[in-house]
Amino acid sequence: MNCWLYFQQWLAMMAKLILVVDDEERIREVVRACLVKLAKWKAITAASGLEAIQKAVSDRPDAILLDVSMPGMDGLETLQQLQSNPLTASIPVIFLTAKVQPNEQLQYKHLGVEGLIIKPFDPLQIAKDVDRLLGWSQL
Repeated sequence: MNCWLYFQQWLAMMAKLILVVDDEERIREVVRACLVKLAKWKAITAASGLEAIQKAVSDRPDAILLDVSMPGMDGLETLQQLQSNPLTASIPVIFLTAKVQPNEQLQYKHLGVEGLIIKPFDPLQIAKDVDRLLGWSQL
C-alpha cells in the first residue's frame, strides 16, 4: 500500500462524525454539505428526535447538532432522552435554534448543551463554530 493511500485512510478514520438533526431538509443538507466539504468530517442526518436517538445509538457520533423546534419530539425532549441513555449521554450536543432570548439561552446552558448556533447561520462558518464550541481546535 502506498503512503498516500494509507494517509487518506488514516484521515478518514480520524474524521469526526457529526449527526445533524433538523426537521427542515434544506437545513440538514446545507449543514451536512458544509461539514463534509469544509471540515472534511463525516456527517449523517436525522429528520426527527426519534430518528436522532436511533442514529446516536447505532452510529455513535462525535457530536450532535440538534434543532430545538421540531414537531413531535422537540430538541429539548430529544436532549433529555439522549442524556438519560448511557450509550449517548456523553455525546456533546449543540443546539441549532432561532430562539435567542437571553432567558432561553441560559436555560439551554443549564441543560448541559455545549453551545448554540443561531439560525440563520453562516454556512461557511458552521464547521468553525462547531470546532470552537467543542474545543476541538482542528480548523
